[in-house]
Amino acid sequence: MYEFLQRDIDYVIRVDEILWGCVLLAITLIIHGVGLLQMVRTSARLMARTTVTPTGFRALVFIVTILLIVVLHLVEVMVWALFFTWKGAQPNASSAFYNALVNYTTLGAGYLPIRWRLLEGMLGMSGLLCFAFSTSALLALAQQLLHLPFTAEQGTTTRATDAAGNRTENER
Repeated sequence: MYEFLQRDIDYVIRVDEILWGCVLLAITLIIHGVGLLQMVRTSARLMARTTVTPTGFRALVFIVTILLIVVLHLVEVMVWALFFTWKGAQPNASSAFYNALVNYTTLGAGYLPIRWRLLEGMLGMSGLLCFAFSTSALLALAQQLLHLPFTAEQGTTTRATDAAGNRTENER
């Protein structure tokens, strides 16, 4: 049987710890949602306008979007790090950022004082949700990136129905 430390036996989940975690999780998801929406919209518009330019430009837009998403994740980590510094859960901003980053990426190697240890799990949930959100946006963008060259090569056709009800295809 395992022996537990007395501090672990005495630990009680506090309501303010849960509330702060929920607030930080909501802030993180709002930042991510708004930032990702703007990035994907802008990237999609740039790729759609460049159907006649080389594929390299569209790939460059995709790569820049990926880099911006990484920056967005780092901004979200910074929000958590600022909280840890503000509440005295870490000795300085560098330690707070490191701790937030390892927990956001779910490595779990960071350390928070026992008073805030529930936030390590909530920070991990935040990271998982944001990574999943980013992945879905990148997949949608990649699909558009791959779809554009095919529609440009094949020519865009529209389907219409004539007066007799027969289907016709018209080149645009």
